[in-house]
Amino acid sequence: MEAILNYLLERTLSIPFLTGVIFVVMALITLGFPPKKINYLYGYRTRASMKNQQVWDFSQRYSSLKMLQIGLVLVAASFVNVFLNLSDGLQVSLGSSLLIIACAYLFFTTERAIRKNFPNN
Repeated sequence: MEAILNYLLERTLSIPFLTGVIFVVMALITLGFPPKKINYLYGYRTRASMKNQQVWDFSQRYSSLKMLQIGLVLVAASFVNVFLNLSDGLQVSLGSSLLIIACAYLFFTTERAIRKNFPNN
């Protein structure tokens, strides 16, 4: 059993795995304990999300749900190396690219949802 776990740990893409776990944990925290008031410390903070309390509340929930989805996809994607056995350099490049794409996706989908649901803001 330990040999199987070691094999899987050596073969997973560490960047998407670790960031995926962090995304899932943070999403669960922000879903369970969302920031109540607009602040500059905790939560999804952009100019659009901080326009008013209604937009703030929506953006916190929406971005947390997206972050949960993205985190699960990143964790799943980290196991691609089990089947492909990529070189170390390619693992870092692929993992970093996945992380950048995930963050951009989170930002753009949340901002689009804010504009769609609050067109007058």
